[in-house]
Amino acid sequence: MDSARFTAIVERYPGLRVAVLGDFCLDRYLEIDPAKAEVSLETGLPVHNVTNVRAQPGGAGTIVNNLSALGVGTILPVGLAGEDGEGYELTHALEKLPGVRLSHFVHTRHRHTFTYCKPLIIEPQKPPVELNRLDLKNWSPTSAWLQGLLIKQLQEVAASVDAIIVMDQVDVPETGVVTQKVLAALKSLVEAKPELSVLADSRRGLRGFPPVVFKMNSAELATLTGAAGELSAEQVESAAAALARSNGRPVFVTLADRGMLGATANGQVEYMPALPVRGAIDIVGAGDGVSANLTVAIAAGASLGETLELANAAASVVVHKLGTTGTATVEEIRRLVAP
Repeated sequence: MDSARFTAIVERYPGLRVAVLGDFCLDRYLEIDPAKAEVSLETGLPVHNVTNVRAQPGGAGTIVNNLSALGVGTILPVGLAGEDGEGYELTHALEKLPGVRLSHFVHTRHRHTFTYCKPLIIEPQKPPVELNRLDLKNWSPTSAWLQGLLIKQLQEVAASVDAIIVMDQVDVPETGVVTQKVLAALKSLVEAKPELSVLADSRRGLRGFPPVVFKMNSAELATLTGAAGELSAEQVESAAAALARSNGRPVFVTLADRGMLGATANGQVEYMPALPVRGAIDIVGAGDGVSANLTVAIAAGASLGETLELANAAASVVVHKLGTTGTATVEEIRRLVAP
């Protein structure tokens, strides 16, 4: 991609309005200094002394982080947080992001704030080492009342946005934001407004999702299509193309260190190889960076090949950021795509 075309695409980002529907988490990092290790007098167990605490939006919030880093003008989170300390931290972190408007973000005492607590060993001149996480999740179904409130927020934002990103982060069905009732409401929205670009990603796979833009990895594609074992490159291409035709919307498949593939409803298929690794990497957050960049590139009028190139470069930027759930800015992407 030449510099002029890159600029023409990204100059449209500040004028975009993008909603993010899904499970917003708090990523809380506990930085541990091993030089300050102690043994508890009470239990005799090792003590990890925390010297710094960092908090940032995670899950669907990671997509919001990336949209903000790209300079998207208006970002509308549609999700929920508990009325707890973690909810305060998450809301405060979202409020600080340029472009974010929280008028459709729900606070409730009936749910815990989804939290990933990540202890990190920090030593000079060494990459951070993550210890066992401490996660706070909701294990009971999301109430019908809350689902109705979330659907109302979704319907309101859909009337005024250029695109919606759906991020289903929970492991147990019906315990998060993206429930079957919410998906039914989303289906009605895309049927009533077919020109609205909606991209979906789910850690449990996209079976049961309405026909929107699908973004998944090759294992999720295999599960969705009923294939046995790991898909070959030819099988990924064939399955993605068939799914795009069936949905009438593009399909994007991430292939880890092999790059990513995109297919459109009219039969176009393109493959983009991964960029070379430039040092130590941390893959956390790369998929969310891809989702954000695919969505805004499509909304800004990029072609399939351009969309893949931008998202692929964003993933390369993110994986080289260690000890954090990273983002990719326009300038960081430019250095890889249009130097």
